[in-house]
Amino acid sequence: MNKMLEIRWHGRGGQGAKTASLLLADVAFTGGMYVQGFPEYGPERMGAPITAYNRISKNPIRVHSNIYEPEFVVVVDETLLEAVDVTKGLKEEGGIIINTSKTPEEIKPLLKNYEGRIFTCDARKISEETLGKNFPNTPMLGAVVKITKVIPEEDFLSSIEDSFKHKFAHKPEVLKGNMEAVKRSMNEVKSNEN
Repeated sequence: MNKMLEIRWHGRGGQGAKTASLLLADVAFTGGMYVQGFPEYGPERMGAPITAYNRISKNPIRVHSNIYEPEFVVVVDETLLEAVDVTKGLKEEGGIIINTSKTPEEIKPLLKNYEGRIFTCDARKISEETLGKNFPNTPMLGAVVKITKVIPEEDFLSSIEDSFKHKFAHKPEVLKGNMEAVKRSMNEVKSNEN
């Protein structure tokens, strides 16, 4: 990664988009990078749309604003495709990563003439099968790392396991499921480039 990577996350309150952006920042920071990870709230209530952001760079970051032209957009809840202009400002050389059971080709008509790369990951299915509940943020985090290549995969898996061990110190039984969710999403994310 030679330049600063900017990522915008779209989710709903309670789905973990903010947590995923902060975990990505934490893992990148552990890997020696300069990072920013921050949310933007509207009405703060469960289920309301939220936006979170990441900036990741090998060099110090001097920008302190929202991200208006991200390289990547992550959509944690596909119902937001109808409610929010998720492709606004999205650079076509980047891409959009969407939590959905649909293929990139099925999603394309919902993206307001966006012509860039489209990636899909069935984070709901993965989380239900690995964690027993719908926690889409963990699989989406794995998909983001796979697609953006912001961190080498092995470094990411090692760092995220350490983060999960700390985060779930009082619930060690969920570590295995979270790691499986991350790994599966890295293997199962689909692209319109194939």
